[in-house]
Amino acid sequence: MKVAGAGTVLAVAVVMLTGAGQVAGASATGPRSQAQYRVRTLPSLGGTTSAGNSINDRGWIAGSSNRRGDHTEHASLWRGGKVLDLGTLGGPNSDVQWPVKNDRGLVAGISQTSRPDPLKEQWSCAAFLPPAKAGPRQCLGFAWRNGVMRPLSTLGGTNGFATGVNNRNEIVGWAETRVHDRTCVRPQVRQFRAAVWGPALGEIHALAPLPGDTASAATAINDRDQVAGISGYCDQAVGRFSAIHAVLWQHGRVTPIPTLGGVAWNTPMAINDVGEVVGFANASAADAGSLDPLAFAWTPQHGTRNLHTLPGDVTSQALGINNRGEIVGTSCNAKGHCRAFRWRDGVMTNLNKVIGDGGHDILTAADDINDAGTITGQAIDTRTGRSVAFEATPRS
Repeated sequence: MKVAGAGTVLAVAVVMLTGAGQVAGASATGPRSQAQYRVRTLPSLGGTTSAGNSINDRGWIAGSSNRRGDHTEHASLWRGGKVLDLGTLGGPNSDVQWPVKNDRGLVAGISQTSRPDPLKEQWSCAAFLPPAKAGPRQCLGFAWRNGVMRPLSTLGGTNGFATGVNNRNEIVGWAETRVHDRTCVRPQVRQFRAAVWGPALGEIHALAPLPGDTASAATAINDRDQVAGISGYCDQAVGRFSAIHAVLWQHGRVTPIPTLGGVAWNTPMAINDVGEVVGFANASAADAGSLDPLAFAWTPQHGTRNLHTLPGDVTSQALGINNRGEIVGTSCNAKGHCRAFRWRDGVMTNLNKVIGDGGHDILTAADDINDAGTITGQAIDTRTGRSVAFEATPRS
């Protein structure tokens, strides 16, 4: 994943991928050991920035790419190494930001529309999409299949956001209701709730926050209908104090996931079919609403575990997990130079040290991993300074 804002909402936490900053940190990768992966750079839609944020078990990679001129960004799908522009819902920009675990051709993401936002809210999409020149636009979740992108409904409000998809064709995310919530932190006005779309076309229902909270958002769903997400109050739509609690919904019942000790940014990013959840969270209540994340993993058997960072780093985020329990993410130093990691059998490994010599890319974020162990994410091409999407396939 990449970010477009300065620590304003949920996955803004993920990685600040400014080309110059990451190239400056390239020497931090250190010597490389025997190659465990074959890495290839994926083509863009003509611009200088792209990212692979999701990979399913068919090897489909979804994410985003800037178009030529870098004025707009479109949701993108890579199949067999070729890139496909998924288009938009009528606005200038779209994106796939979360792991999409559907193997049956369904992709979900977010898109601006041509409709102005009547309340001029920033909404969650502002952290990931370039601003529209004409001012704030409505942003909706989308479902894409067989070349057709369709909008996902809201819970009565203007905006929505889609994240994960399972193989039952259920999409999760969050959406605004009709309620103008006076407790919302401006410019957010409307209340929002975690949402599940499907499996029937046009079907949507809300998932309630924990008792005492006023807002919720769903970030991931598995094939057992377990949904991971956040619960808090109507803050930045979504993140910070909207993520006071990490939560798990099952059969409509919401339960808290224990935190690392922080009071904000407790954010699940992915869940596998075993029910293991990974994400990022502030580790100290002293951080208050400031973003100071560490990667975590939670299992029903062992509870919440701090995955810490790569040596010398100060923050980290776990972004994807497969059904074998392999976790991927990003680890960053105090200057914001980030390195992609793989966590397996209790060991966090810098991916740059296991891809062999001879490449030109510095892997800055590993955003997702499938059950074959293939990883996608974002890298810096040291020859051009461009941010590129990559695919790392395990060597047999």
